[in-house]
Amino acid sequence: MKKVPTPRWGWALTGSGHFFTECLDMIRTLDHVDLFVSKAAAEVVRMYKHDLALPTNIRIFKDTTASAAPVGNFYYGVYHTLVVAPATSNTVAKCVFGVSDNLATNVFAQAGKCRVPTIVFACDTAPELETRAPKGMVKVYPRRIDLENTDRLKSFEATQVVESLAALNEAVERRRRELVVDV
Repeated sequence: MKKVPTPRWGWALTGSGHFFTECLDMIRTLDHVDLFVSKAAAEVVRMYKHDLALPTNIRIFKDTTASAAPVGNFYYGVYHTLVVAPATSNTVAKCVFGVSDNLATNVFAQAGKCRVPTIVFACDTAPELETRAPKGMVKVYPRRIDLENTDRLKSFEATQVVESLAALNEAVERRRRELVVDV
């Protein structure tokens, strides 16, 4: 198949408020982005009153089809990188066990099948965390299974799991530099 002239970033949003605003801000700094918005992420946008006003170079795909039709673009070299951020424990668990039943998990599966490097910003990474809820910051205590699934995901091919906003920034910047060198 013919490759697209300018491969794009794929970015999947899931239903977590954990650094959601910061992830949106990061997306706004990238060129050529396709944003995959799961149904849960669309709820978070409304619940947290986020501004989804994005630059015109960002295409938005919403989770509206049973087969997650937009994932077909992975087969044709449209994406050089997939970022899943923020990634809920539900999304991480589904990815670990091969369940691809929504837009976010489908793009993760297709990125893996097409050997597209993936960065996942997992929300549940420590026994105790502070995270943003609709009414402010709260403490959460991820379950052992959530932490184990995050660790399992780290063993996936071409998948980098990051555990903090700073690590996400570093991973995206590193990938951006690699892409400049590859050109």
